[in-house]
Amino acid sequence: MTFYLFQENLQEPETYDASLEERFRDILQDFLPDMVHIFGTEFPHTLAMARAYAKPEQTLIGLQGLCYIYADYYSADLSARVCNWPTLRDLIRRDSIKRQIEKFRKRGEFEKEALRLSGHVTGRTEFDCKAAFQINLSLSYHHMNETMRSCFYDGAWERANAQPYRIFVPQGDTPAKGLHYVLKALPKLIQEHPETHLFVAGNSVIDAASTSKYPWFLRISAYGAYLRRLIFFRHLKKHVTMLGSLNAKEMREQYLKASVFVCPSSLENSPNALAEAMLLGVPCAASNTGGIPSMLQDGKEGRLFPRGDVTELATTILEIWDNPEKTDEMRKNASVRARRMHHPDVNFARLLEIYRSMVPGR
Repeated sequence: MTFYLFQENLQEPETYDASLEERFRDILQDFLPDMVHIFGTEFPHTLAMARAYAKPEQTLIGLQGLCYIYADYYSADLSARVCNWPTLRDLIRRDSIKRQIEKFRKRGEFEKEALRLSGHVTGRTEFDCKAAFQINLSLSYHHMNETMRSCFYDGAWERANAQPYRIFVPQGDTPAKGLHYVLKALPKLIQEHPETHLFVAGNSVIDAASTSKYPWFLRISAYGAYLRRLIFFRHLKKHVTMLGSLNAKEMREQYLKASVFVCPSSLENSPNALAEAMLLGVPCAASNTGGIPSMLQDGKEGRLFPRGDVTELATTILEIWDNPEKTDEMRKNASVRARRMHHPDVNFARLLEIYRSMVPGR
């Protein structure tokens, strides 16, 4: 297997580096591929490769997130005051909520051009299919499910081993991940079940790198400060634990400990965390947004709640907790579906089928 390297500034994905085109032309001239498969549209190297290759019928782009739509959902119902009031850290790093939205719009323009220069895309939801054709009606859309990391295919959730009223959210470092929705729903849950506790994985914008020598108020983002205020004024400190970044095995452990997995995002296409939870048979609640309804059928495999509806979010979690027989039926159905959708051998065979359709005779 031959590998080629290229450099890209991942800290500024809203900036297009035209020199990548020349680097990719050198690679293409050396390797002479029958086709090119580019994973994701979120970074400008996708556009650079599409321009350098300039063969739409042999170009395949794998859809993941979609920046041009994500920009409209990034603020996730936050007030203008929160979005337009950057902290010192935001000003220094030039990534306030408002600036982040602007950056996603710029990335979305690169994304759109890349899709116009491609003849083929892979996707797996009604949402990404419609989004792709909205940009380029001449695309060939190939349905292609994703394969998860191996540890999520081993073992299964058991009620006896889970902690009652333990909520697990996979990340909450940006507004679009919807952590503030869950924090707003917690008081109602605590009122019904005082033992309720929320565990959040991923980078903690609340603690803001607590090992730093600088005080938190110099390091925290506007969104992190907003979350801290929610926790303080709603008396939630004893009910929230930020776990920090976790590896795959640590994530698996958190899924199995939880009594419910919640994906509260304002927009997702096909979140891996939801797929992982479904594979393990964890009771799932998720926002009815983006591609999520293509992954999980409401009432049969888990529960969907209206995006951003805090009251319905709380009600949905309570229904999962208070109806164990129905919950067990749904989570088992979800696991069966997920193991079919994310079957490694089936997905690999499908990928080869797509490649062969693009390069006949090979």
